[in-house]
Amino acid sequence: MTNHTNPFFAPFDTPHGTVPFDRIRPEHYEPAVHEGIRRQIAEIDTIISNPETPTFANTIEAYERSGRLLTTVNAVFGNLHSAETNDELEQLAQTLMPLLSEHYNNITLNEQLFARVRQVYEHTDKAQLTPEQQTLLEETYLSFVRNGAGLQGEARDRYRELCKGMSLLTLQFGEHCLKETNSYQLVLTDRAQLSGLPETITEAAAETAREKGLPEGQWVFTLQAPSYVPFMQHADNRDLRRELYMAYYTKCTHPDNGCSNLDIVKQIVNGHLELVRLLGYRNYADYVLKHRMAQASTHVYRLLDQLLEAYTPTAHREAAEVEAFAREEQGDDFTLMPWDWSYYAQKLKDRKYQLNDEMLRPYFELSRVKEGVFGLATRLYGITFRKNPDIPVYHKDVDAYEVYDKDGSFLAIFYADFHPRAGKRSGAWMTSYKGQWKDPATGENSRPHVSVVMNFSKPTQGKPALLTFSEVETFLHEFGHSLHGMFANTTYESLSGTNVYWDFVELPSQFMENYARQKEFLQTFARHYLTDEPIPDELVQRINDSANFNAAYACLRQVSFGLLDMAWYTRTEPFEGDVEQYEKQAWARAQVLPAVEGTCMSVQFSHIFTGGYSAGYYSYKWAEVLDADAFELFRQKGIFNTETATSFRENILSKGGTEHPMTLYKRFRGQEPSIDALLIRNGIKPEK
Repeated sequence: MTNHTNPFFAPFDTPHGTVPFDRIRPEHYEPAVHEGIRRQIAEIDTIISNPETPTFANTIEAYERSGRLLTTVNAVFGNLHSAETNDELEQLAQTLMPLLSEHYNNITLNEQLFARVRQVYEHTDKAQLTPEQQTLLEETYLSFVRNGAGLQGEARDRYRELCKGMSLLTLQFGEHCLKETNSYQLVLTDRAQLSGLPETITEAAAETAREKGLPEGQWVFTLQAPSYVPFMQHADNRDLRRELYMAYYTKCTHPDNGCSNLDIVKQIVNGHLELVRLLGYRNYADYVLKHRMAQASTHVYRLLDQLLEAYTPTAHREAAEVEAFAREEQGDDFTLMPWDWSYYAQKLKDRKYQLNDEMLRPYFELSRVKEGVFGLATRLYGITFRKNPDIPVYHKDVDAYEVYDKDGSFLAIFYADFHPRAGKRSGAWMTSYKGQWKDPATGENSRPHVSVVMNFSKPTQGKPALLTFSEVETFLHEFGHSLHGMFANTTYESLSGTNVYWDFVELPSQFMENYARQKEFLQTFARHYLTDEPIPDELVQRINDSANFNAAYACLRQVSFGLLDMAWYTRTEPFEGDVEQYEKQAWARAQVLPAVEGTCMSVQFSHIFTGGYSAGYYSYKWAEVLDADAFELFRQKGIFNTETATSFRENILSKGGTEHPMTLYKRFRGQEPSIDALLIRNGIKPEK
């Protein structure tokens, strides 16, 4: 049964079939999900009732094309649940997530469907298929096996039950993090407490206070990155830095406020373990890594150990230098604590390089940065961006662009959502509202609709949005992901764009970050927002001179997260201990500063408990190895070399997951990646 007042039940009559956000109401989601489920069940029934012998076309491709309505509804709901949520959507998620989990389990555990998939897998002459078809067949078969299709009886029932429970647990984990972040505010009423803070930051804090209805003469700091990070870097008041640090790192640890994730961490870890044990794996990491470039936890630990060995001596020298600097001011008995690190590291950086965020912000006005990033894509790939105000958006702060290829053909829709707000979770991410796919029968190439969502410094009453250098890097990072999505050019949606091995997905994004330090790129857009003067060569030189300031410390921080992730997911027995103490033991060998009792990262570590990086956080460092190695080729050929860029687009960005990532990488680079380029870039190893 369909209801034509529901926007999901008819083709979107918008530019390029974009989502009609202005017409979608919360009450539309549940009936659309039910209808999407009904339609996909009918499509699956058609496949399994087909009297013909199972073939790649009538089984694998037919299954690939099923569920389009449900995919659309899920994309819209899931993305808004992250970027523009409210109490109604939160409640709805509690209803829809278990429903969807059960539906997808019903497909995976459908014995008749799996029998057809297995027959095609076992009896098809792979040589008659294209490489992309071979990959789709392999991925389809493995997805069934890895999601319980081979289970019987009680094991099958338990698998269903666990999946349903896990979908709710991950939902609760994320909601608790968002609520804890939004509920905290540090209200300052004495101007003396603002000592050390740049005017840009105090103006933003005053603006936040006004938004919250507080009287003039008050300033509000929050746990959102644009507020938290500069406060920790610049606030002279050590007690206030400690207060904000403890608020941040004790999020979701308080059992009395209804937002504790301590028990949820245990349940998620143990649930993952029980699930994969049912599938015959020793632990969750073995299950995950079987389908990654790393392949096994031993290879992950080898990478983390290599990084520890290479970077630890330098990281300890960096920390000693910062502590010695702090003692010049505080005395010889001063112990550098985590809430002091950003503050004294920033001061030392200022002294060594005469460089800080506030010196750079005036050159990174958001609209100019957009021009620069878009212009880089034009220079490398020939694509252009045209803002279209007729495309509906889900919030007034969101901009929508049509993207055109170098031959003038339509390439993609690109949404940009830059600033924090109450309904948006913290962090930055790229996502998709519509994937790319081709219809061989009609020749249609259905183009993707992608989005980047960030939490950048907001404009204030007196100034436009002025970004930090780190925010410029973040923009380039997420934009790199979006290029991976926009350039997608595959037949099958499940293999297109960013649908690649998880430890390959960060290559396009981290690759783009390299441009942030390139003088030739910065000169294309970085101009003072008041005087229009270009960024001075001297400042660009200081950016590069300071590029490796505390790089080893930063590396060990990432390695510590990788070690924590692996500690949770290489377990072979259920966890019933103390989450905080387990965490401190897990990452101890990568820690440089003293541990702080009562703090806990795991309870807010969304990446590994809700975000798909479970047993996969190492991939950020693996992708750094790849991106340094890849950018080395651009350094050799020219950073704007269109021939190299075309090769990167054709061999990596457009191919999605159609072939093994190492095959794609070697086709672009001509060799396997080496860690040497990263060590040289970070100054750990001298250039040859």
